Amino acid sequence: MKPKKILGANEISTILNRLSFQLIEDHNSFENTVLVGIQPRGSLLAKRISKLINNYNKSNDLKIGYLDITFFRDDFRRSEKVLKANSTKLDFSIENQTVVLVDDVLFTGRSIKAAMSSIDTYGRPKSIELLVLIDRRFKREIPIQANYCGAKIDTFKGDRVKVVWGDKLKDNLIYIES
Repeated sequence: MKPKKILGANEISTILNRLSFQLIEDHNSFENTVLVGIQPRGSLLAKRISKLINNYNKSNDLKIGYLDITFFRDDFRRSEKVLKANSTKLDFSIENQTVVLVDDVLFTGRSIKAAMSSIDTYGRPKSIELLVLIDRRFKREIPIQANYCGAKIDTFKGDRVKVVWGDKLKDNLIYIES
């Protein structure tokens, strides 16, 4: 079946701006808040969000990191495929910080659960919040809900939601493959 476009560049731009402003409203100077993108796709979203926040509020203290969850997933041993882990980059302490985990699509909740388990190896945050671009709403296997959500969509079993990040804004796209 042909992929179905659900959000284009203009809608994605509006969503990213709204999410950035929500974070600024809730965290002001970011002195006690860090953004952590879940590798690989959450890190791309975290970079875009942090760039927008820095454009709007140049005097902030926003720290951004990237977290690999490959070996914290509960299904990593279930595949014959050799896994290739991404890098983790946390050049700051998360101790007593509010950690905003960033991912592109929230579906079953298993990736977020793995990220929360993984983050514990780097310290004890004050709290953990979740920012996602797309919340697939149904089929959640773990009771996880996003604090910041770009859009909520309903999908059928077997559908895949793809986020395509282009070098230029006009190349950004979100679509569903059935």
